[in-house]
Amino acid sequence: MSIQYDITHSTVYRYRKPVSFGEHRVMFRPRDSHDLRVLATDLQVSPEAIVRMIQDPHSNSVALVQPLRSALELRIVCSFTIEHAPSCDLELPASLPSEFLPFAYTPDERFDLEMYLRPHHGDPQGKLMVWARQFIRTDGPSRTRDVLVAMNEHIRNHMVYSSREEEGTQSPLDTLRLGSGTCRDFALLMMEAARRLGVATRFVSGYLYDPALDTDPSTPCTPGAPKITQGAGSTHAWLQAYLPGAGWVPFDPTNNFLGGNQLIRVGVARDPSQAAPVSGSWFGDANAYAGMETTVTVRRVATTPWCQVAPSSAPLPSV
Repeated sequence: MSIQYDITHSTVYRYRKPVSFGEHRVMFRPRDSHDLRVLATDLQVSPEAIVRMIQDPHSNSVALVQPLRSALELRIVCSFTIEHAPSCDLELPASLPSEFLPFAYTPDERFDLEMYLRPHHGDPQGKLMVWARQFIRTDGPSRTRDVLVAMNEHIRNHMVYSSREEEGTQSPLDTLRLGSGTCRDFALLMMEAARRLGVATRFVSGYLYDPALDTDPSTPCTPGAPKITQGAGSTHAWLQAYLPGAGWVPFDPTNNFLGGNQLIRVGVARDPSQAAPVSGSWFGDANAYAGMETTVTVRRVATTPWCQVAPSSAPLPSV
Protein backbone atom coordinates (compact mmCIF):
# COMPACT_ATOMS: atom_id res chain seq x y z
CA MET A 1 0.00 0.00 0.00
CA SER A 2 1.45 3.32 -1.05
CA ILE A 3 1.38 6.42 1.14
CA GLN A 4 0.58 9.90 -0.10
CA TYR A 5 2.33 12.96 1.33
CA ASP A 6 1.80 16.70 0.99
CA ILE A 7 5.08 18.56 1.48
CA THR A 8 5.78 22.28 1.75
CA HIS A 9 9.31 23.67 1.90
CA SER A 10 9.61 27.40 2.57
CA THR A 11 12.89 29.36 2.48
CA VAL A 12 12.96 33.06 3.36
CA TYR A 13 16.06 35.30 3.11
CA ARG A 14 15.75 38.67 4.87
CA TYR A 15 17.82 41.84 4.44
CA ARG A 16 18.10 45.13 6.35
CA LYS A 17 18.24 47.11 3.12
CA PRO A 18 16.91 46.34 -0.34
CA VAL A 19 19.28 44.11 -2.31
CA SER A 20 19.30 42.72 -5.83
CA PHE A 21 19.55 39.00 -6.56
CA GLY A 22 21.57 36.76 -8.79
CA GLU A 23 20.35 33.42 -10.08
CA HIS A 24 19.29 30.88 -7.44
CA ARG A 25 19.34 27.10 -7.88
CA VAL A 26 16.44 25.34 -6.18
CA MET A 27 16.45 21.55 -5.88
CA PHE A 28 13.00 20.61 -4.63
CA ARG A 29 11.23 18.19 -6.99
CA PRO A 30 11.40 14.55 -5.76
CA ARG A 31 12.93 11.95 -8.08
CA ASP A 32 10.32 9.74 -9.74
CA SER A 33 11.03 6.02 -9.60
CA HIS A 34 9.32 2.65 -9.09
CA ASP A 35 8.72 3.51 -5.42
CA LEU A 36 7.98 7.24 -5.68
CA ARG A 37 5.61 9.09 -7.97
CA VAL A 38 5.22 12.87 -8.14
CA LEU A 39 1.54 13.84 -8.45
CA ALA A 40 1.79 17.65 -8.40
CA THR A 41 4.35 20.39 -7.83
CA ASP A 42 4.23 24.13 -7.34
CA LEU A 43 6.91 26.80 -6.92
CA GLN A 44 6.10 30.31 -5.69
CA VAL A 45 8.76 33.05 -5.61
CA SER A 46 8.56 36.59 -4.24
CA PRO A 47 9.59 39.02 -5.65
CA GLU A 48 8.49 38.02 -9.14
CA ALA A 49 11.07 35.85 -10.90
CA ILE A 50 11.84 34.00 -14.11
CA VAL A 51 11.91 30.23 -13.47
CA ARG A 52 13.52 27.63 -15.73
CA MET A 53 13.58 23.87 -15.06
CA ILE A 54 16.67 21.85 -15.98
CA GLN A 55 18.31 18.52 -15.15
CA ASP A 56 21.81 18.54 -13.65
CA PRO A 57 24.53 15.93 -14.42
CA HIS A 58 22.94 13.54 -11.87
CA SER A 59 19.50 13.90 -13.53
CA ASN A 60 18.14 15.88 -10.58
CA SER A 61 15.39 18.39 -11.38
CA VAL A 62 16.66 21.89 -10.66
CA ALA A 63 14.75 25.16 -10.87
CA LEU A 64 16.85 28.15 -11.96
CA VAL A 65 15.23 31.19 -10.34
CA GLN A 66 16.11 34.74 -11.37
CA PRO A 67 14.30 37.43 -9.29
CA LEU A 68 13.43 40.47 -11.37
CA ARG A 69 13.67 43.29 -8.83
CA SER A 70 15.35 44.33 -5.59
CA ALA A 71 13.65 43.58 -2.29
CA LEU A 72 14.05 43.30 1.47
CA GLU A 73 13.06 39.64 1.33
CA LEU A 74 13.40 36.68 -1.01
CA ARG A 75 10.76 34.03 -0.40
CA ILE A 76 10.83 30.64 -2.16
CA VAL A 77 8.00 28.23 -1.36
CA CYS A 78 7.97 24.74 -2.88
CA SER A 79 4.89 22.54 -2.54
CA PHE A 80 4.29 19.09 -3.91
CA THR A 81 2.28 15.91 -3.50
CA ILE A 82 3.85 12.48 -3.89
CA GLU A 83 2.88 8.85 -3.63
CA HIS A 84 5.48 6.68 -1.89
CA ALA A 85 5.52 2.87 -1.82
CA PRO A 86 7.26 1.08 1.06
CA SER A 87 10.68 -0.34 0.18
CA CYS A 88 12.40 -3.43 1.57
CA ASP A 89 15.85 -2.74 0.21
CA LEU A 90 17.73 -4.92 2.69
CA GLU A 91 15.67 -7.91 1.61
CA LEU A 92 16.76 -7.61 -2.02
CA PRO A 93 19.39 -10.26 -2.79
CA ALA A 94 22.85 -8.95 -3.64
CA SER A 95 24.84 -10.86 -6.24
CA LEU A 96 27.15 -13.51 -4.81
CA PRO A 97 30.46 -11.76 -5.66
CA SER A 98 29.41 -8.74 -3.58
CA GLU A 99 28.05 -10.66 -0.60
CA PHE A 100 31.31 -10.39 1.35
CA LEU A 101 33.98 -7.72 1.74
CA PRO A 102 36.23 -7.07 -0.02
CA PHE A 103 34.54 -7.52 -3.39
CA ALA A 104 35.15 -6.16 -6.87
CA TYR A 105 32.61 -4.50 -9.13
CA THR A 106 32.56 -5.64 -12.75
CA PRO A 107 34.53 -3.47 -15.21
CA ASP A 108 31.28 -1.96 -16.51
CA GLU A 109 30.09 -1.18 -12.99
CA ARG A 110 33.41 0.40 -12.06
CA PHE A 111 33.25 2.60 -15.14
CA ASP A 112 29.75 3.83 -14.23
CA LEU A 113 30.43 4.11 -10.48
CA GLU A 114 33.87 5.72 -10.60
CA MET A 115 32.82 9.07 -9.12
CA TYR A 116 30.97 7.29 -6.30
CA LEU A 117 33.86 4.94 -5.50
CA ARG A 118 36.68 7.47 -5.22
CA PRO A 119 37.03 9.18 -1.80
CA HIS A 120 36.59 12.96 -2.03
CA HIS A 121 38.01 13.96 1.35
CA GLY A 122 41.54 13.44 2.63
CA ASP A 123 42.63 11.04 5.36
CA PRO A 124 46.37 11.76 5.64
CA GLN A 125 46.89 9.87 8.91
CA GLY A 126 44.52 7.01 8.11
CA LYS A 127 42.13 7.81 10.98
CA LEU A 128 39.03 7.40 8.84
CA MET A 129 40.27 4.06 7.49
CA VAL A 130 40.92 2.83 11.03
CA TRP A 131 37.40 3.88 12.01
CA ALA A 132 35.91 2.11 8.98
CA ARG A 133 37.82 -1.12 9.56
CA GLN A 134 36.46 -1.54 13.09
CA PHE A 135 33.30 -2.91 11.48
CA ILE A 136 35.21 -5.66 9.64
CA ARG A 137 35.13 -9.00 11.42
CA THR A 138 38.42 -10.53 12.52
CA ASP A 139 37.01 -14.02 13.15
CA GLY A 140 35.68 -14.76 9.67
CA PRO A 141 34.24 -13.27 6.48
CA SER A 142 32.42 -9.94 6.76
CA ARG A 143 29.09 -9.69 4.97
CA THR A 144 28.86 -6.42 3.08
CA ARG A 145 25.36 -5.64 4.28
CA ASP A 146 26.25 -6.45 7.92
CA VAL A 147 29.19 -4.03 7.83
CA LEU A 148 27.05 -1.22 6.44
CA VAL A 149 24.22 -1.89 8.88
CA ALA A 150 26.68 -1.89 11.81
CA MET A 151 28.25 1.37 10.64
CA ASN A 152 24.82 2.97 10.24
CA GLU A 153 23.79 1.89 13.75
CA HIS A 154 27.10 2.92 15.33
CA ILE A 155 26.78 6.51 14.11
CA ARG A 156 23.23 6.73 15.46
CA ASN A 157 24.16 5.28 18.86
CA HIS A 158 27.58 6.84 19.48
CA MET A 159 27.42 10.31 17.93
CA VAL A 160 25.39 13.33 18.96
CA TYR A 161 23.03 14.93 16.46
CA SER A 162 23.21 18.73 16.48
CA SER A 163 21.48 21.06 14.05
CA ARG A 164 23.57 23.80 12.46
CA GLU A 165 22.30 26.85 10.62
CA GLU A 166 25.55 27.52 8.79
CA GLU A 167 25.72 26.23 5.24
CA GLY A 168 28.14 23.51 4.26
CA THR A 169 29.19 20.13 5.62
CA GLN A 170 31.89 19.14 8.11
CA SER A 171 34.75 17.02 6.87
CA PRO A 172 34.54 13.36 7.97
CA LEU A 173 37.62 13.85 10.16
CA ASP A 174 35.99 16.80 11.93
CA THR A 175 32.87 14.71 12.57
CA LEU A 176 35.00 11.94 14.07
CA ARG A 177 36.92 14.43 16.21
CA LEU A 178 33.81 16.21 17.49
CA GLY A 179 31.65 13.13 17.83
CA SER A 180 28.69 15.18 16.66
CA GLY A 181 27.18 16.65 13.53
CA THR A 182 24.15 17.19 11.35
CA CYS A 183 22.47 14.65 9.08
CA ARG A 184 24.66 15.88 6.22
CA ASP A 185 27.80 15.37 8.30
CA PHE A 186 26.80 11.84 9.31
CA ALA A 187 25.90 10.89 5.74
CA LEU A 188 29.24 12.15 4.45
CA LEU A 189 31.17 10.33 7.18
CA MET A 190 29.58 7.00 6.31
CA MET A 191 29.95 7.62 2.57
CA GLU A 192 33.68 8.26 2.81
CA ALA A 193 34.22 5.33 5.21
CA ALA A 194 32.36 2.91 2.93
CA ARG A 195 34.26 4.15 -0.12
CA ARG A 196 37.51 3.27 1.64
CA LEU A 197 36.18 -0.28 2.01
CA GLY A 198 35.48 -0.44 -1.73
CA VAL A 199 31.72 0.27 -1.65
CA ALA A 200 30.28 2.92 -4.00
CA THR A 201 28.12 5.49 -2.20
CA ARG A 202 26.26 8.66 -3.09
CA PHE A 203 24.72 11.51 -1.10
CA VAL A 204 20.93 11.89 -0.96
CA SER A 205 19.04 15.03 -0.01
CA GLY A 206 15.34 15.15 0.66
CA TYR A 207 12.74 15.11 3.39
CA LEU A 208 11.83 12.96 6.36
CA TYR A 209 8.31 12.05 7.39
CA ASP A 210 7.86 11.93 11.15
CA PRO A 211 4.47 10.83 12.55
CA ALA A 212 5.27 12.75 15.76
CA LEU A 213 5.14 16.03 13.83
CA ASP A 214 2.10 15.08 11.75
CA THR A 215 -0.39 16.03 14.46
CA ASP A 216 -2.55 18.96 15.47
CA PRO A 217 -0.12 21.45 17.09
CA SER A 218 -2.83 22.43 19.59
CA THR A 219 -2.96 18.87 20.94
CA PRO A 220 -0.82 18.55 24.09
CA CYS A 221 1.88 15.89 24.24
CA THR A 222 0.87 12.76 26.10
CA PRO A 223 2.93 9.95 27.65
CA GLY A 224 3.80 7.35 25.05
CA ALA A 225 3.59 9.80 22.15
CA PRO A 226 5.98 9.07 19.26
CA LYS A 227 9.47 10.44 19.69
CA ILE A 228 10.44 13.14 17.21
CA THR A 229 12.85 11.76 14.62
CA GLN A 230 16.18 13.55 14.25
CA GLY A 231 16.23 15.80 11.20
CA ALA A 232 12.46 16.05 10.83
CA GLY A 233 10.98 19.50 10.27
CA SER A 234 13.72 20.55 7.87
CA THR A 235 15.51 19.20 4.84
CA HIS A 236 17.18 15.85 5.53
CA ALA A 237 20.17 13.92 4.19
CA TRP A 238 21.26 10.30 4.04
CA LEU A 239 23.23 8.07 1.65
CA GLN A 240 22.81 5.17 -0.74
CA ALA A 241 25.30 2.34 -1.21
CA TYR A 242 25.42 0.44 -4.50
CA LEU A 243 25.24 -3.34 -4.03
CA PRO A 244 25.22 -5.37 -7.25
CA GLY A 245 21.93 -7.24 -7.54
CA ALA A 246 20.17 -4.96 -5.05
CA GLY A 247 21.05 -1.58 -6.58
CA TRP A 248 21.15 1.65 -4.58
CA VAL A 249 20.32 0.79 -0.96
CA PRO A 250 19.48 3.68 1.43
CA PHE A 251 21.08 4.15 4.85
CA ASP A 252 20.16 6.95 7.26
CA PRO A 253 22.84 7.02 9.98
CA THR A 254 21.15 9.94 11.74
CA ASN A 255 18.17 7.75 12.68
CA ASN A 256 19.47 4.25 11.87
CA PHE A 257 16.84 3.89 9.14
CA LEU A 258 17.33 1.26 6.44
CA GLY A 259 14.95 2.25 3.68
CA GLY A 260 11.25 2.28 4.47
CA ASN A 261 8.83 5.01 3.38
CA GLN A 262 9.79 7.85 5.71
CA LEU A 263 12.73 8.94 3.53
CA ILE A 264 11.59 11.08 0.58
CA ARG A 265 14.50 11.66 -1.79
CA VAL A 266 14.86 14.78 -3.89
CA GLY A 267 18.43 14.81 -5.20
CA VAL A 268 21.49 12.58 -5.38
CA ALA A 269 25.12 13.61 -5.80
CA ARG A 270 28.67 12.36 -5.29
CA ASP A 271 29.23 15.04 -2.62
CA PRO A 272 26.92 17.14 -0.38
CA SER A 273 28.16 20.37 -1.96
CA GLN A 274 26.28 19.43 -5.14
CA ALA A 275 22.91 18.93 -3.48
CA ALA A 276 22.10 22.16 -1.62
CA PRO A 277 18.30 22.64 -1.54
CA VAL A 278 18.67 26.38 -2.32
CA SER A 279 21.79 28.29 -3.37
CA GLY A 280 22.36 31.64 -5.01
CA SER A 281 23.74 35.15 -4.70
CA TRP A 282 22.66 38.66 -3.77
CA PHE A 283 24.17 42.13 -4.28
CA GLY A 284 24.08 44.99 -1.78
CA ASP A 285 25.70 46.39 1.37
CA ALA A 286 27.92 43.90 3.15
CA ASN A 287 25.89 44.18 6.37
CA ALA A 288 22.50 43.96 4.67
CA TYR A 289 21.96 40.24 5.30
CA ALA A 290 19.64 39.71 8.29
CA GLY A 291 19.23 35.93 8.26
CA MET A 292 17.41 32.98 6.75
CA GLU A 293 14.39 30.99 7.90
CA THR A 294 13.54 27.52 6.59
CA THR A 295 10.44 25.51 7.41
CA VAL A 296 9.41 22.09 6.12
CA THR A 297 6.12 20.32 6.72
CA VAL A 298 5.44 16.74 5.65
CA ARG A 299 1.86 15.55 6.09
CA ARG A 300 0.43 12.14 5.35
CA VAL A 301 -2.91 12.16 3.49
CA ALA A 302 -5.45 9.55 2.40
CA THR A 303 -4.09 7.18 -0.20
CA THR A 304 -5.24 4.92 -2.98
CA PRO A 305 -3.05 1.97 -3.99
CA TRP A 306 -1.37 2.47 -7.35
CA CYS A 307 -2.99 -0.67 -8.68
CA GLN A 308 -6.45 0.89 -8.06
CA VAL A 309 -5.76 4.18 -9.79
CA ALA A 310 -7.63 4.33 -13.10
CA PRO A 311 -5.33 4.98 -16.06
CA SER A 312 -5.59 8.43 -17.58
CA SER A 313 -4.09 10.10 -20.58
CA ALA A 314 -4.19 13.52 -18.87
CA PRO A 315 -0.78 14.81 -17.81
CA LEU A 316 -0.06 15.38 -14.12
CA PRO A 317 0.26 19.03 -13.08
CA SER A 318 3.85 20.03 -12.52
CA VAL A 319 6.21 22.93 -12.97
